[in-house]
Amino acid sequence: MSEALLLRGAEAVLTGLPGAAAHAGAADIRIREGRIAEIGPNLATQEGERVLDVSGCVVYPGWVNTHHHLFQSLLKAVPEGIDKPLMGWLAAVPFRFQDRFDPELLEIAATIGLAELLLSGTTTCADHHYLYFAAGDDTLGDVLFEVAERFGMRFALCRGGATDTEQFSDYPNRIRPQTVERYAADVERLTARFHQRGPDAMRQVVMAPSTPLFSATPQGLRELAAHARRLGIRMHSHLSETADYVRHAREAHDMKPVEYCAEHDWLGPDVWFAHLVHVDEAEIALMAETGTGIAHCPASNCRLGSGVAPVPRMAAAGMPVSIGVDGTASSEAADMISEARLTWLVHRAVGGAQATAVEDVVHWGTRGGARILGLDAVGTLEPGMAADLAVYDLAHPRYLGQFQPALAPLMGGGAPELRYVLVGGRVVVEHGAIPGLDLAALRARAAAAVDRLAREVA
Repeated sequence: MSEALLLRGAEAVLTGLPGAAAHAGAADIRIREGRIAEIGPNLATQEGERVLDVSGCVVYPGWVNTHHHLFQSLLKAVPEGIDKPLMGWLAAVPFRFQDRFDPELLEIAATIGLAELLLSGTTTCADHHYLYFAAGDDTLGDVLFEVAERFGMRFALCRGGATDTEQFSDYPNRIRPQTVERYAADVERLTARFHQRGPDAMRQVVMAPSTPLFSATPQGLRELAAHARRLGIRMHSHLSETADYVRHAREAHDMKPVEYCAEHDWLGPDVWFAHLVHVDEAEIALMAETGTGIAHCPASNCRLGSGVAPVPRMAAAGMPVSIGVDGTASSEAADMISEARLTWLVHRAVGGAQATAVEDVVHWGTRGGARILGLDAVGTLEPGMAADLAVYDLAHPRYLGQFQPALAPLMGGGAPELRYVLVGGRVVVEHGAIPGLDLAALRARAAAAVDRLAREVA
């Protein structure tokens, strides 16, 4: 059980709630049994409380990252992929390296990625892990749960892979699809071993073929959806990331991608897609009507030249909106506060200065993500909610001179120093450091791993 805590003296609290409730002003936060018990100014210390000094700080809800590829933490800035669009980048980076990952390399990559996320204030990560091969090890994804447990983070394994790669001409010959039966059986195994129910679950399993149009036959797609719903788990995939993807859907199926997903049982309040860069108003309306969500990944989309998802229009239509950092092989940073800042900026560049507000972006990146994962007690700072929060120190000159300190961590850019991060009331980052993490040792392990990967594909 987590200890009784009182966070005293926050300069400002941004709650993650919409509208006027986004700002709680200067306040203290009392935490009991992993949940927020009270928020208000000048709370009196109670017996048995540990007091954390958060003066000069702003408190945000912990970020909820709804789309990542942790294995790519060892594939940053691969030279052959830096200036390629999506398909060329896939061939040059993940397809080239993905079957080289054994449990040791995956553990190193996950340690790097989750540490990076945690040190940006992220408390929940949904990882779309697709390193599964017909003759290989189905338990690679289990490693990710073990690393998340070590960090004390909430974690959802989006169990990826493919049951059909015949349509995907750029798939390497050494990678073979799994059968629908084997894929479904492993999702069932993972669900039985790891999946937790409840509004503040620490562990989740998600059915997540790599992409609906290329990773499964139409019948296989329906079977996977039915299996997920029998298990009572959520569904996730990539969709409409590029204009070429949309063109393929029209040529191969005479449908738009979202229509294809609707035809094959892949829309609903238990489904969210990464990217959705190239969708039209009718597709947005269909997703809003069915409660289908988005993991918005602007850094990766910008880096690969894919475009900008029309997220403000999606939010206005009522679609559930969240934010994901995507893999660091295509964004070079697993940093949710930087991703949120880019979200705030890129839509203003496209749609004008009123296109996005900081409060909206914080809501998408916290409560929006928790909603998409079904975590109803996560994502906002208010009594009764899980005490998942990030305490940003505003001592750096970048944050001085602020008229609205609550907005400083996101608007100011850079990497704000974290005084604390809490998950379920447990302190998992203290004074900018993760207790027990030897960064020098991790750096050495990462360098050796990159050297090994480079030699193996040379």
